[in-house]
Amino acid sequence: MSTSTIKIGIVDDHLLFRRGMIALLREYADIEVVCEAGNGKQLQECLAAGRIPDVVLMDVNMPVMDGYDTTSWLKTNYPDIAVLALSMYEDDKSVIKMIKCGAGGYVLKECHPAELKEAVTALKQRGVYLNELVSGKMYRSFAKPAETTISPKESEFLKLCCSDLTYKEIADLMSISPRTVDNHRESLFMKLQVKSRVGLVLYAIKNNVVSV
Repeated sequence: MSTSTIKIGIVDDHLLFRRGMIALLREYADIEVVCEAGNGKQLQECLAAGRIPDVVLMDVNMPVMDGYDTTSWLKTNYPDIAVLALSMYEDDKSVIKMIKCGAGGYVLKECHPAELKEAVTALKQRGVYLNELVSGKMYRSFAKPAETTISPKESEFLKLCCSDLTYKEIADLMSISPRTVDNHRESLFMKLQVKSRVGLVLYAIKNNVVSV
C-alpha cells in the first residue's frame, strides 16, 4: 500500500449505507477503509484495537453516541484524525454545530462521489474542506446579530409581543408612545431578520426569551 494512501473510518448507524460507502471508496486506489462503526462507542472500540484512520466520515444522527459527541471526543483524544460530517441534514444548526464540535468539513450524503473524494483529500492534506454549503451557513451564523445587541427595552417589548396585547396596549403598559413602539418593532425586525409579529414570537420561543 502506498504511503500516500488515505485511511478512512466510516461511522454511520445504517449498515447498508456503510457497505455502499466501502464499495464506492474501493474504486479509489489511494483510499483504504480501515474501520467502520455504527456509532461513536463502536468507533472507540475500533480505535482501541489500533485501526486508526486519517479521516472519519461521520454521520450526525446516531443512537448511543451521535456525531456531535463523537466528533468532540475525537478532537480531544485523537486530534490528528480529521472529521468529515456526512449527513442528509443540511439545516444551519446541524452544520454549524458539527463544525463547532471539530468537523473539518460537511457534505451531504447525496453529494457526487467526486466531491466526496475531493473533501477526503483536502482533509488529509489540510484538515479542512470548505464548500459552499459550509461557507454559506457559517457566514449567516456570524452575520446574524447576537441577542446581546437587543436593548433592555427591546427585550421587554419582545416578551410583550408574545402576549395577546395590542401594540397600543403594549405602549400603555411600557409607558411609551405608540411611535416608540413602532421604533422598537422596526429595530427588532432588522436585528432579528424577521418581517412580522409572528416572526418575533417564533424567535422569542426558539431562543428561550419566553417559555411555552
